[in-house]
Amino acid sequence: MNNSVSNTARLLGAGLRALLVLTLVTGVAQALFNGKANGSEVSADGRVVGSSLIGQSYNLPLEPGQETPEPDLKWFQGRPANGLGENTLNTQYRLILSGATNLAADNPELVEQVRAAQAAVIKDNSVPGHPVERSDIPADAVTSSGSGLDPDISPDYAGLQVPRVAEENGLAVAKVRELVDRHTEGRTLGFIGEPRLNVLELNIALKELVTKS
Repeated sequence: MNNSVSNTARLLGAGLRALLVLTLVTGVAQALFNGKANGSEVSADGRVVGSSLIGQSYNLPLEPGQETPEPDLKWFQGRPANGLGENTLNTQYRLILSGATNLAADNPELVEQVRAAQAAVIKDNSVPGHPVERSDIPADAVTSSGSGLDPDISPDYAGLQVPRVAEENGLAVAKVRELVDRHTEGRTLGFIGEPRLNVLELNIALKELVTKS
């Protein structure tokens, strides 16, 4: 009987200590890294509109009989989101499993995906005075990331979209290019990764620019 009570007390004590440590860690995280602890939320117009860590879609509503929505060309578009699993309910975050497609470079399915993406980039971004050639297209415009959820694009892909975004929103190309330059982040610590732009934050700034114009 005594052993049973003693064991129970030890287990309760261990559980309380673990709960105390978790509470302490959570409290420190909330105090020092509030944004990251809460999912790196991004807010606009007084409400949360997404996370800076997860890419989302900018598409037009589905038309009757349509299976795949068309991109809303007034916004900057992110990378293709090809991953391990999809859902049909949350169209803003289509992928439900983070991960690469695991298709080899010579896999016919991947080759077809890239060719289709190249054709779409050329079609969507060629505007009068600014035709897009296949050689202009950066890799991140036609391939998904290792997670399939990349929130960033390269300066090259953002720059390719500038004339189209400017035309769709009735803005000067120079104004939109300036917006891209302002939101371009350099390499982490000066040498890790590549220069990049967060698409969600860029589009929030674009909306503000359109409102002011």
